[in-house]
Amino acid sequence: MGKVKVKWSSQFAYAIGLLTTDGNLSKDGRHLNMTSKDEEQIINFKNCLDLQNKIGRKGSGTTMGKKYFVLQFGDVNFYEFLVSIGLKPAKSKTLGRLDIPREYFWDFLRGCVDGDGSIGTFKHPESIYPQLRVRIYSASPKFLEWIKTEIMINSDLKGGCIEDMGKCRVCKLVFAKDDSIKLLKMIYNNSKCFLTRKYLVAEKYLT
Repeated sequence: MGKVKVKWSSQFAYAIGLLTTDGNLSKDGRHLNMTSKDEEQIINFKNCLDLQNKIGRKGSGTTMGKKYFVLQFGDVNFYEFLVSIGLKPAKSKTLGRLDIPREYFWDFLRGCVDGDGSIGTFKHPESIYPQLRVRIYSASPKFLEWIKTEIMINSDLKGGCIEDMGKCRVCKLVFAKDDSIKLLKMIYNNSKCFLTRKYLVAEKYLT
């Protein structure tokens, strides 16, 4: 019997989005890890999967203090489920299409944005109005192409541009202002779980 109840729901799909972008599957076929500087991120992940494991702390190779929150657990059943939908160890550069039920795609995508995305504004020199951008980052262009395609299938949104970020070997899927607003309204529609600091940026565009 596994620790995680494998049953699709809004919270479950959101947790899968977090794990896809910010998590890690060990090569041992059993253990999973979520690490983040945001304690709320780890708490959300833990609550969505109804885990009882304790949240730990750790540092990185370049920092002295323990600035990262980490949740690690073992669950063969959940691990095998994740592999069955398209996840795998050392996934960052090889990630592609995932088998996500269409009715939970926006919850999954919100998890991806909270995990390895950004919601931000900047001042364009030719406009007095702040320009909104939603971005999702990945080392796998195939994964971003799949997300872009799924967004087009599930909505009337046809924009989005995948850009190579050069030396850092990461690509980003970027949406311009009008498309970003449409996207935010879809991923935050009736949402119960999200990273507060990103939601506060999005909130002003949701009405």
